[in-house]
Amino acid sequence: MANDNWELKGYLKERTQLIESALDRYLPSATTLPTTLHGAMRYSVFAGGKRIRPILMLAACEAVGGEIKNVLPAACAIEMIHSYSLIHDDLPAMDDDDLRRGNPTNHKVYGEATAILAGDGLLTEAFILLSNPAIRGTATVEQYCEVIHLLAKGAGSRGMVGGQVVDMEAEEKPVDLPTLEYIHTHKTGALILAAIEVGALLGGATTEQRLALCRFGEAAGLAFQVVDDILDIVADEDQLGKDIGSDQQRGKATYPALLGLSGARERADELHTRALDSLSKLGDAARPLREIASYIVNRSH
Repeated sequence: MANDNWELKGYLKERTQLIESALDRYLPSATTLPTTLHGAMRYSVFAGGKRIRPILMLAACEAVGGEIKNVLPAACAIEMIHSYSLIHDDLPAMDDDDLRRGNPTNHKVYGEATAILAGDGLLTEAFILLSNPAIRGTATVEQYCEVIHLLAKGAGSRGMVGGQVVDMEAEEKPVDLPTLEYIHTHKTGALILAAIEVGALLGGATTEQRLALCRFGEAAGLAFQVVDDILDIVADEDQLGKDIGSDQQRGKATYPALLGLSGARERADELHTRALDSLSKLGDAARPLREIASYIVNRSH
């Protein structure tokens, strides 16, 4: 087991470095006008983070025999989208958080107006990158149109943004399990599923492989948020890098609130098993995905 953990750490470190180097190339520099805006955008992108979504995209590509260079720009785009969502999520009008990844949130450093515009800038920059013909590599125009469609859908009103709205509307209200799962599968799961599906598409997956990876993405995406709910109660704030207990204080709909801590852990374990089962026919090439699924469920931050 120690060897497995070491291998995963090495894989995550290598992929993180690869993604961050590419992000540095693709994002406007902090000296490009307007410097305050680009500095704010880069502040949140490079403030740390696990890079789970882009790494999952690379791993899905590898699982079907694809080359990660063909998916790296899309992986950077999804991290820009994720970073924008965190900036907006932390704003006083939403979660009003002071810390993100152990650092002051964007609006605490740059002010609310610039933080809003930094999020807007990152979302737009993601699609500037995705629509650039120079980054398509061996993919066809039709394939990249589908990539743009998948990421836009995962981020929009039928995905992450829609989940965020239902999450806010559910605060301080009794919520049933179907509503809770809607929130989590959209607010968090939709973008993770999009990462997996884009990796499969650009990796050259067969129809059967793509369906299997989509099942994995659905289970892993929901598991990620279930564990986040648990960590909001039990984690150490210094380890987690953000405010602890904020979900409870705002009366948010969470798995521990509905099922209790033990029930939430059982749900995470069920989703972990489902994720692993979906990869049963993909062989050793899918080992990074299996290891990441275990990391998602067993992480402490």
